[in-house]
Amino acid sequence: MATAQRMVVIGGNAAGMSAASQARRLKGPGELEIIAFERGGYTSYSACGIPYWVGGDVAAADDLIARTPEEHRERGIDLRLHTEVTELDPDGCRVRVRGDGGGGDDSGPGKWLGYDHLVIATGARPLRPGLPGIDAPGVHGVQTMDDGRSLLEALEETESARTGRRAVVVGAGYIGVEMAEALVRRGYRVTVLDRAEEPMTTLDPDMGRLVREAMVGMGIETVTEAAVTAVRTGEGGRVRAVATEDAEYEADLVVLGLGVRPETGLAREAGLPLGESGGLLTDLAMRVRGRENLWAGGDCVEVLDLVSGRDRHIALGTHANKHGQVIGTNIGGGYATFPGVVGTAVSKVCDLEIARTGLLESQARSAGLRFVTVTIESTSRAGYYPGAAPMHVKMLAEHRTGRLLGVQIVGREGAGKRVDVAAVALSASMTVEQMTSLDLGYAPPFSPLWDPVLVAARKATAAVRRAGAH
Repeated sequence: MATAQRMVVIGGNAAGMSAASQARRLKGPGELEIIAFERGGYTSYSACGIPYWVGGDVAAADDLIARTPEEHRERGIDLRLHTEVTELDPDGCRVRVRGDGGGGDDSGPGKWLGYDHLVIATGARPLRPGLPGIDAPGVHGVQTMDDGRSLLEALEETESARTGRRAVVVGAGYIGVEMAEALVRRGYRVTVLDRAEEPMTTLDPDMGRLVREAMVGMGIETVTEAAVTAVRTGEGGRVRAVATEDAEYEADLVVLGLGVRPETGLAREAGLPLGESGGLLTDLAMRVRGRENLWAGGDCVEVLDLVSGRDRHIALGTHANKHGQVIGTNIGGGYATFPGVVGTAVSKVCDLEIARTGLLESQARSAGLRFVTVTIESTSRAGYYPGAAPMHVKMLAEHRTGRLLGVQIVGREGAGKRVDVAAVALSASMTVEQMTSLDLGYAPPFSPLWDPVLVAARKATAAVRRAGAH
């Protein structure tokens, strides 16, 4: 009787456990042994939902968990929590493991474990600059479930002590603006500090300005071009303020929303191929390039940008789960590929919806593309229908060819998910002129007669023709 192969997974969240679950669907325990290591205490949870848990939209931590450790184990996956892989030996097909589930104590060097297939799903680490006071009590990251629980406990302590409700959010990306909303909902006076020209650098500055104006209108003090220099501490060493080069902002607590970087220290030490952002490089099957039995997925990898043709790091759970499905299918004996992404993302701060897909102007220039841009203002519904709200749509199209390159949307209810139309058009390499003929749904409660995305496509088509005439 043939001996079962062993699949080892590093990381117990989206990509790792999706890979393990899919491989188990295709191969039983007699054919494939699956061991997964997770250094934390949670698995298969939605990190994207943490701001909504903090803000009170999600009632409990358990609501963010798609599958518990016990459920994974019931499905034949040997999942070991509080266990860390500390070293990779790709040539020897083994990993060094330390922790509760590694067969050794936490302080020792750990034990080596062999594998037939290794899945690296180590995720991303939040940026935490080496500033004075950055590790003071009251300064919080928001990356893991433990981070969310720690922040909630700090909020409850601050609120019960009645010492004040002043919060400073450092960074105005997705996490920053979502955490600003969560804190506003809890009754805090919120200041958002960002070193960029405008918040949301995933948008062009002209669209980011719309976000800033809306945030200020919501009572969120939004300070741009503000480089944080230190976290000031007071009694007991707790945070009391955040300092920039020009000012100081009082704070009872600080939330860091500075973005993330791929967690690939183990891969780097093992000599595995990394891209410009530090993410692992894989082929279309999500196999680490040059390695037959090594796979990687989720926030620790770079993937192909279908618009620019370059490798790119985009940390989103949607991609991570797809990566895991592809990896698990291939290890399980099937065949699957992940073709790439177009860079679609959507977020909100209070009632303002923010979305983008494709390239920004800076990214298009970096890719050597010539392009035209247009921006239109429309409404989410027919103008005469109650509840119609303003919406701005910006569109980039390639010079001469008219190929759609990117779309950004900022508006109220009904704005954000319109980006999906543009995402499909990008995936299909459509021109803006082809987009004008799309047969989209229409009724006054849902859209004007000409949907805002199509209005932008019409204007972009005209701009492409004018550019081609010169």
